[in-house]
Amino acid sequence: MHNQWDVELSFEEDGVHTGCDARLVGAQAPGLHAHGEAVRSVDDRPLARIGEELAASRALDELSRKLRAQAAGEIEDEGHRPAYLIY
Repeated sequence: MHNQWDVELSFEEDGVHTGCDARLVGAQAPGLHAHGEAVRSVDDRPLARIGEELAASRALDELSRKLRAQAAGEIEDEGHRPAYLIY
C-alpha cells in the first residue's frame, strides 16, 4: 500500500503580524488544519521570512497535536480503552 499526505502552508502578513495556515492534503489525508501566528517586535527589522518561520512552526505544532489526538481517539474507539501514546 502506498499513501501520500502533503502539508500545505499558506501565509498572510501585514508587516507586523504573520499568520500561517497548515493543512494536510492528499487523497486519504485526514483533512486536519491548524493555524499559527507570529508578531514582529517594533525593535526588529521587518524580515517576513522570520515571521513565516515562527508562524509555520506554531501551525505545525498545532497540526501535530491534532493528529495525535485524532489517532488516540481512533485507538480508543477500536480498542474500547484509553490510548497511551508515547512521543
